[in-house]
Amino acid sequence: MAEIQDSGGGGKKDGKVRSKKMSTKVDFTAMVDLAFLLITFFMLTTTLAKPNIMPIVMPEKKDLNKDDLEATKESQVLTLLLGDNDKVYYYEGINDAKLDSTDYSSEGMRKVILGKKDRVKAQWGEDEKDDLKNPGQKKMSSKLNVIIKATKESRYKNLVDTFDEMKICNVARYVMLPISKKEEDFIVNPAAGLKFSVDDQAAAASGKK
Repeated sequence: MAEIQDSGGGGKKDGKVRSKKMSTKVDFTAMVDLAFLLITFFMLTTTLAKPNIMPIVMPEKKDLNKDDLEATKESQVLTLLLGDNDKVYYYEGINDAKLDSTDYSSEGMRKVILGKKDRVKAQWGEDEKDDLKNPGQKKMSSKLNVIIKATKESRYKNLVDTFDEMKICNVARYVMLPISKKEEDFIVNPAAGLKFSVDDQAAAASGKK
């Protein structure tokens, strides 16, 4: 409770009555206990974020031969080389390829894939396959084959983004292979061109660069 005190001496020096300022003290002990109870409650009742996992079904490793690769026409093949600084190099076919580059935006890689997909459809049509999501029904599938090869300078995120684009563009046929020395040199010096035969592709796929 406030009290009126003299400033000292025998009277009021300035003629004013001053009230004594009282210190205020609040006990927060109960609030701390309540806070810990609430934190414990929400930790036990809240569903924690689950990590996103991308399932990848890897084929059984076996030696590839020339006959396996010749079944696909060169004009149906698009090769993506994942480089550094979020850059994607790509070329079409196998022999006498011309290297170009783009990024991971919707106007970049996606536009390249959809453009190639349209050209393959115009030249070769589409395949009719069973729809796994709707048993007994058929769906049309593109004959486009995308080969994905990552350089040592690329990031894991680049590979995930590339797989996402395969899903978005509805590419049914795509495979990840080791990049060859010829392709690494091709990135460094595109003007030199790329002489990449079917045998070279088979050697790269089996890890024999």
